[in-house]
Amino acid sequence: MDTSTHFVMGIGLAGLAYVDPVVASSPMLAAAVLVGTIAGSQAPDIDTALRLKSNSLYIRNHRGMSHSLPFLLLWTLLITGVIALIFPGVAIAHVAIWTAVAVCVHVFTDLFNTYGTQAARPFTDKWIAWNIIHIFDPFLFSSHVVAILLWAFDVVSPAPLFVTLYIIIGLYYIWRIIAHAQAVAKVKRMDYSTDATRYVVIPTISWNRWHVVKRYADDHYEIGKLDGSDLTWNLQASSSTHAAVAASRQSPEVQAFLYFTSYAVAEVEELPAGYKVRWADVRYRHRKQYPFVAVVVMDRNFETIDTYVGWLSDEKMDKKLLSARS
Repeated sequence: MDTSTHFVMGIGLAGLAYVDPVVASSPMLAAAVLVGTIAGSQAPDIDTALRLKSNSLYIRNHRGMSHSLPFLLLWTLLITGVIALIFPGVAIAHVAIWTAVAVCVHVFTDLFNTYGTQAARPFTDKWIAWNIIHIFDPFLFSSHVVAILLWAFDVVSPAPLFVTLYIIIGLYYIWRIIAHAQAVAKVKRMDYSTDATRYVVIPTISWNRWHVVKRYADDHYEIGKLDGSDLTWNLQASSSTHAAVAASRQSPEVQAFLYFTSYAVAEVEELPAGYKVRWADVRYRHRKQYPFVAVVVMDRNFETIDTYVGWLSDEKMDKKLLSARS
């Protein structure tokens, strides 16, 4: 999920903690739990700081080790240890329990979107992405905001309020799982291809609209959308066989990009001084663009001049690489 949703979930879990009689009876402990659930809901994304060093390092590692099984325990211990220093004498075991819940909820909810996580490390470094919930879900965010406001203005007691909220959210997740399974079945039923090896059906902000990627054995793709009962294919995508594509694979930025995604295609643009190779992840398409890219600009001898990897519009990317074109 996005950072703002993780944040309101952290507050929501602090409200849910009032079902614990020990928490409900101690304002100091409740405050400590609030700090723990907010910190726990944010801690796995601390790897975002890797952007300060390089985008390629961030792409390769974001939602990787920081979301893994060992780190579920590590984040809990670190956060609880700090809180024990800030709030001496509180029932620290209760803080640890609710902090662990917040950390686990963060990682678990991240599994439901397309970006996914490496949550099963160290057993496997496979990216797990279930394509069920959009990375920003308006219902999840707004329902938490409403509940937090009701709590803040003392309209409803936190325990019954957040128990109700999370029952509703649990039912919402079940509905979205069913809706995704139905969308996948609908695409397979409506499409008459016999040589497609896989369909990837990806959520959008709209509940009834899905982005669809059809993969073939030779790694070319068709990209379309399922809008209610209307399935349309908009374009095809496949990698160029130009020599510059093979040369671009030596770039650390491209290697990081290909480490993350198995749905990449490359296109080559000839420049006055060489070539621009643009890798794109076909799962992400927004306003007729692919915003998740890795780009290598090279000379005629395939020597790298400039690179970029990350989330960017074509216009911003061209500005970043403008000096390399000349």
